Amino acid sequence: MSKLTGYNLSLCVLLVFLPFLIAGIFFLGKKFFVRVFIGFVVYTIGLAYFEKIPFELNTEHFLAVAFGGAILGIGLSLILRNGGCIDGSEIFANIIVNKIFNKTGKDYSISYILIGFNVIVYIAVFILINRDSAMLSFLVYVIATAIIDHFTDHFDAIKQVTIITKDPDAIIRQIKEELNKTCTILKSSGVIAGENKTLICYVNYFELQRMKTIISQNKGTFSTVSTIEEILR
Repeated sequence: MSKLTGYNLSLCVLLVFLPFLIAGIFFLGKKFFVRVFIGFVVYTIGLAYFEKIPFELNTEHFLAVAFGGAILGIGLSLILRNGGCIDGSEIFANIIVNKIFNKTGKDYSISYILIGFNVIVYIAVFILINRDSAMLSFLVYVIATAIIDHFTDHFDAIKQVTIITKDPDAIIRQIKEELNKTCTILKSSGVIAGENKTLICYVNYFELQRMKTIISQNKGTFSTVSTIEEILR
């Protein structure tokens, strides 16, 4: 519509969206309408602003963004899988999360802090340095994050670690001291091993490597790790 009529893209989006918005009021309720309307206003304003910014993406830029982001994502995946990091923002995020936990007792994911940190960086580059560089860098970040998410089995998700052991005290103490985490303790028994204890602990991806080290230091344990997509509080 925008190409055929010559009208701004944001105006064309508004004209197309309005009938659906009105239908939403009647069929899905006013609460749905308010949420959609807020999102639509932000989207339309952003679209109206960004469509005025001149931006050229040539073949060289596209190849650099696509392959650079993919290579960066694969490299970071290997580092993260082995419990390392190369980005100071990850260390900063872990410090913040640890401080919040010590003061409030609430355990937040570092992913939100990392996203916020990177958003501030890209906004600063966009305003102070170069708009094209900021948007190209952001595309590299998006591609790299998608690769990391694929290779690390959704690192934003919570990991449930189940540990079966006859001597849980040492493991519980190490988890508390080194990860500042607690465990749920269940009485259990095996056909061969007899009575034992089952420990259930939830950690994020960056804490998982340390958890594996703790388990390996305590012989005679059996453990499994599963991915939890969502925890209802």
